Amino acid sequence: MTDHPESAHHGSTQAPSTVWTGRATNHFQWLLALAGAGCMALGIELAVASPWSSGLTPLLMSVIGCLAVGLLILFGTLAFVHVAVKVDGDALEVRCGHAGLPRRRILLDHVVGAEYVPRINPRQWGGWGYRWRPEQGTAVVVRKGEGMALRLGDGRTFTVTVDDAETAVRFIRERLHLTGRGGRDRD
Repeated sequence: MTDHPESAHHGSTQAPSTVWTGRATNHFQWLLALAGAGCMALGIELAVASPWSSGLTPLLMSVIGCLAVGLLILFGTLAFVHVAVKVDGDALEVRCGHAGLPRRRILLDHVVGAEYVPRINPRQWGGWGYRWRPEQGTAVVVRKGEGMALRLGDGRTFTVTVDDAETAVRFIRERLHLTGRGGRDRD
C-alpha cells in the first residue's frame, strides 16, 4: 500500500507520494506464541500448586525450564508475527514484530538493484525470522509468498517478504532511476 497525502484527489496537481509502506503478517505464529504462553502457564502452575514429593531441586528445575522455554517461544514468535516496511526518499526500513525489533535500515544510496520475488518460501531460508545464508544473503521472512530482493553495492543481498512487493520494487526503482531489470540507467 502507498501512503497518499490526505488532501490529494484524483486528477490533482500534487506530486505523488514520497513514502511507500507495506506489511506482511503470519497468523500461524500466533499459535506458536500460544504454545509459549502455555509453557509459561505450566511453569507458574507448577510453582504455585505443585505437591512434588521428590524435593525442591526437581521442582525448581521444572519451573525454571517451563518459564524459560515459554519466554523464548513467546518472544521469539511475537518478534516475527509481522514485518513493516517503509521506503522514503532516503532509505528502506524494516521493522519486525510489535516492538519493531529487530530493525534494519538500508540507505537507498547503497542499493544497486531491486527485484520482485513472486515466491519466497521459509524453507529456502531455514525458517521464519531474520535469516542469513552465505549463498543467498540476509532476509526477513515472516511468511510464504511474495517479497522483494535488494542488491546492495557491497555485493550482498537483502530479501524481505511483504505484501504488494511489486509496487515496492517499482517505487524503489523510480527513486533510484533503475531500469526494469534492476540495473542503474546509463546516462
